[in-house]
Amino acid sequence: MKLFKRRKVTVGLDIGSGLVKVVVINHARGVPELERVVVEPVPPDAIVAGEVMDQALVIQAVQGALVAAGVEGADVVAAVGGGNVIVRKVRVDKARRGELREAMQWEAEQIVPFDTSAITLDYQLLDGDEDAPELSVLLAVAKRDLVEARVQLLRDAGVTARVVDVEAFALHNAFEFNHPDAMRGTVALVNIGHDVSNVSVLEDGVPILTRDNPVGVRRLREDLQREARLGADEAETALTSGQASTALDAVVLRRGEELAREIERAGTVAQSLSRTLRPLREVYVAGGGARVAGLAERLANQLRIPVRPVNPLLNLAVADGALDDVDTEAVAPILALPVGLALRKVA
Repeated sequence: MKLFKRRKVTVGLDIGSGLVKVVVINHARGVPELERVVVEPVPPDAIVAGEVMDQALVIQAVQGALVAAGVEGADVVAAVGGGNVIVRKVRVDKARRGELREAMQWEAEQIVPFDTSAITLDYQLLDGDEDAPELSVLLAVAKRDLVEARVQLLRDAGVTARVVDVEAFALHNAFEFNHPDAMRGTVALVNIGHDVSNVSVLEDGVPILTRDNPVGVRRLREDLQREARLGADEAETALTSGQASTALDAVVLRRGEELAREIERAGTVAQSLSRTLRPLREVYVAGGGARVAGLAERLANQLRIPVRPVNPLLNLAVADGALDDVDTEAVAPILALPVGLALRKVA
């Protein structure tokens, strides 16, 4: 462990429903340098909709990924997300600056749909107009047992979580580092994961809100299996090959429209939360769904604005051999979350 601290290395660990991703970044040289990427499959249905169904299989996948990355036993930066995590930009009277935590507890009680006695929260004061009567604050709320379960799973896997981040914040971290030009105006960052798509609306680089939608890669695969009578492996190949087909086009048309409507709704809700918010000018997509042929184009047609891919490796220095064990073009879209975690500097 002393070696990792001395080298200023951060290990980002993303435990997804379909894959475990490990990204190792060295912060010692001024410019973050990617040292290692490992992607390990999670057995089918071991994690469903973010809930661990078979702890032993997930622990085995986590341990295998960490061993392959050469960081077994290291402290990691992990994250939680899903419907039990809520992110909002809120406003508070400046007179309450001295009691901001109490104010955030009250704000959390207004927005969470679950028992507020069992939540954990964090917040960040945002830069704003000094003459304005209100403070702008970014608030993140999660169920306490969700965080505790993730920490315990990691402990059972033999590692310690130095930081448990919010998935939406980690995604934003990677997005901001690699796409600084997107930090102006109103844009949406959409991470199309295995079970869930996370939609974040950003105003000048600040997340206004995040929403989850159950249109993920699993839903697309199940549609292909049912409608085109493909086997699981055939459907997976159709989704990841980057090649269009008649069967895939039909699924992408329908699910793309559904996801586009969710992005539009997120933009509408965000406008109700920010008096200065302008309409969406661009959408950026990441996650496994970003690899699906035709999906980004379908979103662009439906939304009538540009839809661009996120490249979480764009501005990273890359050490020799860091990507030797992966197909860089294939895995880049699914690395935004673990890269965002590993970009954190931890003492």
